[in-house]
Amino acid sequence: MEVRLYVRNLSHTITEADLQTLFAKAGQVTGLALIKDRDTDDARSFAFIEMRTPAEAENAIKMFNGSHLGNHKLKVQLIKPHEDRSSGFRRGNGGKNQ
Repeated sequence: MEVRLYVRNLSHTITEADLQTLFAKAGQVTGLALIKDRDTDDARSFAFIEMRTPAEAENAIKMFNGSHLGNHKLKVQLIKPHEDRSSGFRRGNGGKNQ
């Protein structure tokens, strides 16, 4: 089961290859999306990274959350999967009392 991580406070000059190399130290990276500014093509200081297993994701958090990459202190968080909301909020009368 792949697990997604949210990584923020990245340098604007970091590349996907840099992140791939770094996070591969914690386990197998199965997906990576470095968010870029559409006008300048510079990194927007955050990325989403998928690790192969929950254990590898936890390892990445332990290794890199709070660590420094250049002058930037990284924040690495687990992205919780969406829950099934079939028993939650439902369409109704728009909040109007009947």
